[in-house]
This record gives sequence, C-alpha cells and structure tokens, in this order.
Amino acid sequence: MAQSQGWLRRYFKALCKGFFVAVPVAVTFLDRVACVARVEGSSMQPSLNPGGSQSSDVVLLNHWKVRNFEVQRGDIVSLVSPKNPEQKIIKRVIALEGDIIRTIGHKNRLVKVPRGHIWVEGDHHGHSFDSNSFGPVSLGLLHAHATHILWPPERWQRLESVLPPERFPIHSRDE
Repeated sequence: MAQSQGWLRRYFKALCKGFFVAVPVAVTFLDRVACVARVEGSSMQPSLNPGGSQSSDVVLLNHWKVRNFEVQRGDIVSLVSPKNPEQKIIKRVIALEGDIIRTIGHKNRLVKVPRGHIWVEGDHHGHSFDSNSFGPVSLGLLHAHATHILWPPERWQRLESVLPPERFPIHSRDE
C-alpha cells in the first residue's frame, strides 16, 4: 500500500513539474512565435474565405516574422484595429512608409504613407474596413504575418505575398 502511494505521489509530482514548465513555454510560443486564428468576414475574398459566410479559413499567424516590423507589399497581416483595440483585423499590405498610394474612397485621392506606418486594404474592395476608411496604420499595431491556410484541408496552402497590379504605389520609397 505504501509503495503504491509513493508511486502515485511521484507521478503527481512529475505531472505538476511538467505542467509548470509546459504552460509558460506554450504561452510564450503562442505569444511570440506563432498561433492560429479563424478568419471571419468577406473583406479578404477571394484570398481568404472564398466560400463566404458558409466557411471560415483558419490561418497560421507568424509573430516572429513581424517582430522588427519588417513587412513587404503584398503580405497578408493581422493587426489591431485602429478603431477598436479589442478587435484584430486581417488585411493585405498595399504600401509602405514613404510610398504614395492612390486611394479607393478615402477622403484624399492620393496619400503619402508617413514614417512608421503602412497602408492596408482588404482584397474585396467595397466590403472591407481598411486604410481607405481609417488611413495609414501605425506599425505598432502590427500583430502577425499570415503565412498559411491550415483549414479547411482542401485549401491547405502557403499564402503568397502578391500585390494586385492595380494597387501598386504611384511612387515607392524604393525608386
């Protein structure tokens, strides 16, 4: 009897040690390296949620890739909504700091993206709450880079950083 209690005690002790190591490691990984998120809405159609409200894509969000605020035109990124800090939104980077962009429905026809900011838009113009509504977005609101579609299985794929030809900046900082 005493021997079985000793085994149970050792087992419980090992389980607790494992738990107290695994939980902080998992939380750190999910906060700093990568996590998964379900994409809701139609603003990124056809790239994400092509089936509309019937399906929601689940994407891999890479936090590590944006830790130094290094994004490229065409990247699909997750960011804190400038209008509602409780909400995260997913959009495509259209322009970087210093770029001049022709807007779609913004109060100014042309906008020069200020230093430390990016211009983001949804792929489904007219159905997206994006920089055309709220202007350039601070890089500090950047949350993660969406790299892959994980669900549904028939849509498993890497998300390419492609900028639609009609959305290239009029003048880019690289010129």
